[in-house]
Amino acid sequence: MTTLFEYDPDLGYRFVPHLKTRVANDEGGYLVRTNGQGFRNDREFERDDPASRILVFGDSFTAGDGVSNGSRYTDVLEGLLSAAQVHNFGLPGSGTDVQYLCYRKVAAGAPATAIVMAVLVENIRRIVSPYRPSQTEDGKVEFLAKPYFELDGDRLELRHVPVPREPVTARELEGNDAVDRGGRFPMLRKLVRSMGLQEVVQQLTRYQPTPEYDSPDNPAWRLMRAILLAWRAEVPQPVVLMPLPLYQHVEGTADPPAYRQRFAELAREGGFVLHDPLDDLLAYDAQTRRSFRFKRDVHLTPAGHRAIAQSLAGTLRRLVGETAPATGRAV
Repeated sequence: MTTLFEYDPDLGYRFVPHLKTRVANDEGGYLVRTNGQGFRNDREFERDDPASRILVFGDSFTAGDGVSNGSRYTDVLEGLLSAAQVHNFGLPGSGTDVQYLCYRKVAAGAPATAIVMAVLVENIRRIVSPYRPSQTEDGKVEFLAKPYFELDGDRLELRHVPVPREPVTARELEGNDAVDRGGRFPMLRKLVRSMGLQEVVQQLTRYQPTPEYDSPDNPAWRLMRAILLAWRAEVPQPVVLMPLPLYQHVEGTADPPAYRQRFAELAREGGFVLHDPLDDLLAYDAQTRRSFRFKRDVHLTPAGHRAIAQSLAGTLRRLVGETAPATGRAV
C-alpha cells in the first residue's frame, strides 16, 4: 500500500511530495499526483511566478478524494478560464484552521489574482478538535494531534505547534469531546450505514448535521468566524468565500438557511466575495444531484466537481476580467 501522507510539524501532515500513484476504491480507483510542496497538483507552485493565479484552499472535497487530479473542480475550472492557473491546496481531513496555516506556510505574500477559501460546512466540527482520527494499515483507529486555535476573548491563540508526532489511542482520549469523530452519534451512523438505510433515515428524520450554525453566538461558529476574519486580514487579494454544502443540503434532506445566513453575514463583515453554490446545484434535477456523490462515499464524483466548477467560474471570471463563453451547462 502506498503511503499518501507524511508528518509536517506545522500542519500535522501533508501529501508525500512528488508522488504519482493509483489509489484503490469501490469505484475502481483514481490517480494521485503531488508536487514538491506536498499538495495534489500537477505543477509546482513557484512563489514568485507573476502569472494570473487562483489559489484554492479546502479539505478532501477540494483535494479530490475519489477522483483523479484532472477531474477535480479546480482542474475543470482552469479549463473554463482562458488565462488563469488554478492551484489546488486541498488537504483531506483538514479543517479551516489547518487550511489557514497551509496558506501561511506556502502562499502568504505570493502573487495571486484571487484566493478561494472553500469551506465544507462540516469543517465547523473539525476546528474545535485538537486531534483527528486516522486509520492504520492494519485497520485500527488512532488519533493524531493537529494544530488548532482557541479564542481568548476575541484573540486567536494557536496550539499544538510544532504538532506532536506520536499518535494517541481512543482509550487515552476517552471522555474527550473535543475530538472530531465524523459527526454526532457515530455508533448510530455506523449501524445505519451497515444496513444501507442512510438515505431513508435522512428523509424520515431530516437530521440537521451542523446545528453549530443555528446561532451567531455558538462557540464553534465564533471560532470559525474568527479564523476566517484573521485569514482574510492577511490576504491583499480578493478572497472568494465558498461554503460547500453537504450532500443532505444538495439532495434536499436537510435545511440550509442557518449556515447560509452565517456565511452571508460573515462575507459582509469581512469584505469577502461570497460564492454560495447551493442554488446552482439545486437547479439540477434530483437524479442528477444524486449523481454528484458516489454510491458508498459522500465525496464528489466527476459530475459533482464539474457542477461546482461551472458554478464558481462565473464569480472568478468577474474577478479576472474574463467574459463567459456562449456554451451550455456541463453535467
